[in-house]
Amino acid sequence: MSDGGFVQLPDGSVVVALGLPHPVAPGRGVRVLVHAINRPRALTRVRNLGLRAVYLRGNTAPPTPDEISAVLHHPEGIVWRARLDDATESWHPMRHLLRRRA
Repeated sequence: MSDGGFVQLPDGSVVVALGLPHPVAPGRGVRVLVHAINRPRALTRVRNLGLRAVYLRGNTAPPTPDEISAVLHHPEGIVWRARLDDATESWHPMRHLLRRRA
């Protein structure tokens, strides 16, 4: 997708942010954050969840410091939230997004 990016952390791992279409609500999008050892592994983690056509082209929208904190403090290391103007929406575990999809 066009609005994604990554940040390399001091320990060498990365946080990747991806803008994806919402699997249930057409026309809406979600922002997915993934913590992994490297960029290819982060994309593999998302693809293994069933979101096959996921690519990171460029670094146009890297994760913000708040987004990095959110994903680093989540036990699964992968979270999402709808792209809304409401900054008070919290981050959700990926299983919630995938459950809505089923």
